[in-house]
Amino acid sequence: MRTSVLFQHNYNSTANVVVNQGGTSSGKTYAILQVLFTLACAEAKQVITVVGQDIPNLKAGAMRDAHNIMSSAPELQAMLSSFNNTDRVYKLLNGSLIEFKSYESAQDAKSGKRDYLFINEANGIAVEIYHELALRTRKRVFLDYNPNAAFWVHDQLIGRPDVQLIISDHRHNPFVDDRTRQKIEELSDTDPERWKVYARGITGKVTGQVLSDWSVCDAIPPEAKRLAYGLDFGFSNDETGLLEVYLQNGQLWVNELLYRTGLTNTDLSEYMQAARVSKKSEIIADSAEPKSIEELRRMGWYITPAKKGADSIKHSIDILRRYHINVTRNSVHLRRELERYQWRTDAAGRSTNQPTDTWNHLIDPLRYVALNKLQINSTGTTRSRMPWKSQKASGDPMAELI
Repeated sequence: MRTSVLFQHNYNSTANVVVNQGGTSSGKTYAILQVLFTLACAEAKQVITVVGQDIPNLKAGAMRDAHNIMSSAPELQAMLSSFNNTDRVYKLLNGSLIEFKSYESAQDAKSGKRDYLFINEANGIAVEIYHELALRTRKRVFLDYNPNAAFWVHDQLIGRPDVQLIISDHRHNPFVDDRTRQKIEELSDTDPERWKVYARGITGKVTGQVLSDWSVCDAIPPEAKRLAYGLDFGFSNDETGLLEVYLQNGQLWVNELLYRTGLTNTDLSEYMQAARVSKKSEIIADSAEPKSIEELRRMGWYITPAKKGADSIKHSIDILRRYHINVTRNSVHLRRELERYQWRTDAAGRSTNQPTDTWNHLIDPLRYVALNKLQINSTGTTRSRMPWKSQKASGDPMAELI
């Protein structure tokens, strides 16, 4: 078979779950199906299940790709015993089979076990269905999707040690024609957000984001100046959030340090010491927790309350929106919050000037630092080019493949 780099990355993966996040025409579905056919031929009596949100989508997408793979590979045809169009099952001479299925509920997904599982267009599948299917999969799970917005894969899978993330776009697919590539790239002129999703496989940002001018960086620049640490208290239901905020070249640089429930102030103190937070460095915390602030002070921490006042939430957001925010790659929870931190809407669906009081356990401490350390009349707001602009100029598309 003629294969792409995506085939190699998926076939050679040793992870329990292989997540393929990609733009349109990246060839991710085709490559995964090639991997599954190869595994079915190489290992006898394998059960492989390909799952879509419904049968019409499967027939128009994954099944059509499977038929193309089979028809273009004489070696596969020689291994084929039969194909049942009604049950949508390929059977091979060595006893392996590849079945294409859809499930209406988690209860429905409890039937059957398999060796390999492929969830096609995973953002159309309920997380409960995924869990039931994955629980009954013996060897490996593959998933793919276009990253229009964050969903349960981002919440529950990406970042786990047994999960491999592969990000791809049309440049990783050598079989795409030039006209298709041109149409995809032209999105940058009309819709930058869609360009990021479909041309670069980058997770899209939901409509109505409060803070949209941010991008991912690998690390804090060594010459950046730390403004302060930001701290938001939580306990049983809410996470305690701690981050560090730096300023460099008119941009903010932020690194997540803690995002966890169930911490007492003693636990928090021990964690900060383990994270090598200096007791001489200022920590700006939620002023609504004066008792916690005082307890940490008595433990030796340099901690001050955020300067809240009338409409301080709106004021701090106005400050932050004057800066481009660089978020370290390891700041997974902060990135998720930024993607989901939205303006409230009224009964008519119109956006208001108040953010929702959710997805903010790390954004709130970022606001606290802005309130205490940055001024609304600051002139240090030199705006760098948007991430999608700089990525478009990249000369090595393979460098973006994780």
